[in-house]
Amino acid sequence: MMILMFMTGLFVAFIGTFAGSGGLIGMPIMLIVGLPVHTAIATAKFSNMISSFSSFYYLLKMKKVEWNEARNIIPIAITGGITGGLIASYISPKVMEIIAILLLLFALLLSLWKKPSKNEKESKNKQRLSPLLFSIAVYDGVFGPGQATLLMYLYLNKGFQYIKAVAFTRFQTFLSCTGAFIMYFSNDYFDWKVGIPFALGGLIGAQMAVRFTDKISAKNAKLLLNIITMLLIIQLIYSLF
Repeated sequence: MMILMFMTGLFVAFIGTFAGSGGLIGMPIMLIVGLPVHTAIATAKFSNMISSFSSFYYLLKMKKVEWNEARNIIPIAITGGITGGLIASYISPKVMEIIAILLLLFALLLSLWKKPSKNEKESKNKQRLSPLLFSIAVYDGVFGPGQATLLMYLYLNKGFQYIKAVAFTRFQTFLSCTGAFIMYFSNDYFDWKVGIPFALGGLIGAQMAVRFTDKISAKNAKLLLNIITMLLIIQLIYSLF
């Protein structure tokens, strides 16, 4: 079990750092091996806290993103994560999967139809993003898989460079997962024997992936994101039926 959780955490974080939605790979595996759904979600939150912060810190240290740009996300993401954790017991995972399918379909269609302008510049007014960032953080607190992909689409469609989109996505994931994990942990849903190897694998996977992010062109990044999204939509629809 410990080896399986380690390898799953590594693969989930590696894929998730590039294009998000690694949780849609890890969550079914944890449920298949018999973990209760709330324990599986708590395990994913704990791992994401560690792996996301480690990859964000690396990008911050390498000056791929500035702290002044990132800190405005803090209250939005933490509050959203806590809110999601609070309402998790009132919304079934199946309902959240349906919501995730609709959101991912919308994001995919937006990406395929929207032709970026050559003069398109990064959005400087991040206040306009706040309601969307908060909504995604709440979703992450309740369930989570697919939230990083939605964040990637949001930032890329606002003109952010791929490397910055990765950095902001990893930072928000860290924050919303921290807020949500506090709620899951306080309700005794977390299992250390599962969470530690999963998180260790996630830490290594994230560090492996983040060192390749600046070597990926915007065109290839968008292609990877679209492929991952289509596979995730198929997987979600299959899991519902």
